[in-house]
Amino acid sequence: GVYNGTSELQLERMNVYFNEASGNKYVPRAVLVDLEPGTMDAVRAGPFGQLFRPDNFVFGQSGAGNNWAKGHY
Repeated sequence: GVYNGTSELQLERMNVYFNEASGNKYVPRAVLVDLEPGTMDAVRAGPFGQLFRPDNFVFGQSGAGNNWAKGHY
């Protein structure tokens, strides 16, 4: 994304949550984790999907079937 603000303090602290890429573009510092790929596919296909680096998506091949205990253990 691109920073559109005017605050010097915000711009100074951008590196806390974002990495600066070329051309004053910012990439969120985030790792997206889920047990199944479907949710991650929805994020990638959404309006903000292109902001994240593809290697920051971590997912398994089978979900927990909405069973918290199965996902926890």
